[in-house]
Amino acid sequence: MAHRDKKDEEDGLVNPFLGLEKSTVLQEARAFNEMPIRVSKCLMILTKLLFLIHQGDTLGTREATETFFSMTKLFQCPDVRLRRMVYLTIKAMSTISEDVIMVTSSLMKDMTARDDTYRGAAIRALCTITDNTTLQSLERFLKQAIVDRNPSVSSGALVSSLHLLNKGHDVVKRWVNEVQQAASNNSAMSQYHALGLLYHIKAKDRLAVQKLVATQIKKHLSSPFATCQLIRYSLKVIEADPDANHDDLHDFLESCLRNKSEMVVYEAARAIVNLKNVTARQLAPAVSVLQLFLSSPRPVLRFAAVRSLNKVSISHPNAVKTCVLDMENLITDSNRSVATLAITTLLKIGNEASVDRLMKQITSFMNEISDEFKIVVVEAIRSLCLKYPQKYPVMMSFLAGALRDEGGYDYKKAIVAAISGIIEHIPEAKEAGLAQLCEYIEDCEHSALLTTILHMLGERGPSTPSPSKYIRFIYNRLILESSIVRAAAVDALSKFGSHCESLRPSIIVLLRRCLMDTDDEVRDRVTLALTLLEGNEGAAFMNQLPLSLSSLERALKEYVAEPRDQPFDINAVPVEVDTTEKSALDDMFDPEQRAENEARLAAVPELAQLNLGPLFKSSPPTQLTEAETEYVVKAYKHVYQSHVVFEFNITNTLNDQILEQCTVIMEGGEQEIDEDDVVIVPAPKVMYDKPASAYVAFPLDASIASQTFETTLDFVVKDCDPETGEEDPEGYPDKYELEEIELGFADYVSPVTRPNFAQAWQALEDKGGESEDVFELTSMTNLQEAVDQVLKLLGLSACERSSTVKEGKNRHELFMAGMYVGGQEVLARARLAFDEHVSMNLCVRAPSEELSQLVLSCIE
Repeated sequence: MAHRDKKDEEDGLVNPFLGLEKSTVLQEARAFNEMPIRVSKCLMILTKLLFLIHQGDTLGTREATETFFSMTKLFQCPDVRLRRMVYLTIKAMSTISEDVIMVTSSLMKDMTARDDTYRGAAIRALCTITDNTTLQSLERFLKQAIVDRNPSVSSGALVSSLHLLNKGHDVVKRWVNEVQQAASNNSAMSQYHALGLLYHIKAKDRLAVQKLVATQIKKHLSSPFATCQLIRYSLKVIEADPDANHDDLHDFLESCLRNKSEMVVYEAARAIVNLKNVTARQLAPAVSVLQLFLSSPRPVLRFAAVRSLNKVSISHPNAVKTCVLDMENLITDSNRSVATLAITTLLKIGNEASVDRLMKQITSFMNEISDEFKIVVVEAIRSLCLKYPQKYPVMMSFLAGALRDEGGYDYKKAIVAAISGIIEHIPEAKEAGLAQLCEYIEDCEHSALLTTILHMLGERGPSTPSPSKYIRFIYNRLILESSIVRAAAVDALSKFGSHCESLRPSIIVLLRRCLMDTDDEVRDRVTLALTLLEGNEGAAFMNQLPLSLSSLERALKEYVAEPRDQPFDINAVPVEVDTTEKSALDDMFDPEQRAENEARLAAVPELAQLNLGPLFKSSPPTQLTEAETEYVVKAYKHVYQSHVVFEFNITNTLNDQILEQCTVIMEGGEQEIDEDDVVIVPAPKVMYDKPASAYVAFPLDASIASQTFETTLDFVVKDCDPETGEEDPEGYPDKYELEEIELGFADYVSPVTRPNFAQAWQALEDKGGESEDVFELTSMTNLQEAVDQVLKLLGLSACERSSTVKEGKNRHELFMAGMYVGGQEVLARARLAFDEHVSMNLCVRAPSEELSQLVLSCIE
């Protein structure tokens, strides 16, 4: 049923189709059979039909077919408006009516008529109802239409061909010559549509796309739409192979900065600033053009320019500093979107001296923008505070004021997240930040934010000089708030009691008052906390094993599904990595990615027979070939508790060959492996540009610190026709040498973080597995390089933000933690000193001395 729009009501407009009934319209459609044809009446009925269809009303197949059949009689009327409306209705009803092919002859007649009025629209309608069986019969007419002198006819044929690619790619790609001819047409739209069709025809062939782009950039296209499209295709070619020489494409992009069309100029500037490895020289002309747009009288140009400069400021802040004055003028811009982007860009590129001035401008600016823009500003302030930590009082004061102002949940959540980030990275800001959050929870109406802040108080509060001052704020939540908040408050109090012995008696008294709480979960948490605190087991609240919940759930389901005599082994469940310190290897520890890898490997029958259990860790890809070779192979290492699985991803870059029975042969390594224990799974068929995987699996011996395997790709080659894909029945065997692949200690350990490393270190002291040694790292030129290499070599995670060496320091202490395959915790403390070269004292603690010695043996 149609509805009345609120804006229309405010403007005094009334929807003429309000309350329109489908049955009434179908009844009115019988007027199509009347003679003579009443044009105005039929136009109104067709409009009503289209309105119903686009509003989501469902027409039955029978009634749609009857209406469609009646509508075909309207072809007898030469009225242009009626004919165009008939075309639109045919396209809308083509999927719900039967026997739509009945109008083919009428559409063909209009398509080949001398009068160009109908031709373009008739082609579009005809291609909507065309299928594979009728496409070839239309081929000759469509090819003629593509090169037609009339732009509307040519564009109609080109756009229709683009839609027909999904139905008959092999037929449409035979029209390349005609499409190339249309690309030389002086019509702006024909040129644009022809270029788009050429690209989609060749999209699956990377070399053909490169050739197309190289050819078109020399033609100096007259259409601004086509030029913008070509700029985007050029950017794709550069990004697809960033290591190749693309000087001609870079020159083309730079030449487009001088185009007379503002649309082309902006598109070229946007492409240049989005290049991944853009140099300062390449960036300068693009920034200059965007700077000119900042003073444009057109709001859309100002917005586009400042948005692009905002992105540039993240990776190349120095390149944008020349635009500071222009962007400061935009802070008062009447368009609030432009003003918001300007202020956030200034925050990213501003220097320390400008912080106070910018914060004053923002204060007056914030009341005039919506929450959506306020969130953007808050995130920019957080980044600026981390960039200039000594200015944190000014920015913390601003965030505290913003917390007290009006705003929705998302806005307040962004402020709390900003304060949390500042507290985490700037220790001096901890007390001020926690104090502001304590004041906020006294008058906070969002339960989710309350629980977040209470958790933060429990984590950060006990380590402050005066932890007792936070107890009152937390206890108030136990009295005044909902059950979910009370449960979070119990946890927070418990952590204070476990960390601060002087406060423990008082905390126990407060918790006892909650034993009669009305909520079951609150009472259970209180009971658990009291049991642990009164039994001097407060350490249970700290350093909890960070299990991956998805992996734990999967492991428990497997355990319950098959009755077993032995108890459930929690050490076999993979740990979840803390991601507060980002690295280039984040994806390989992502729980969702791990679950996806585990499911994919479990779907391979040969591997499923090994009963591998839960996946412990997957490595990042290792390239075993050059990127430009005919066969591209990269390897992934998947480590389980008892096996290691090598996954080889194979890509065939030759379009005239098909590879079958692709097997990777692995030789070497220090581990003695029985041939019967090795499982080799070949990739049955590797088509052109369609990656396939082969697998090799064998028992894991994690006691060997490092071993290297030589790899060879063994396969059968079959020649094929690049056009049709038809392959020869006979093939011939071939081999291809690959790079060596290493399996080492870093593959056996999953990095985890310990918020309180000293306590975790102390807990392992009595295990008897401590080993220590001194190493001279003569190849390292500075401490930061040594820290990075040690973390990479051992595969452990840096704790307490010890991965960064402060500038000018010649001594550094690195804390590392990880979980060894099988669930054994490994902690390491490295003390590094620099004097001409780096010296390192490495001490490792683990449950066994053999494991700690294994860690030391990794350092060469």
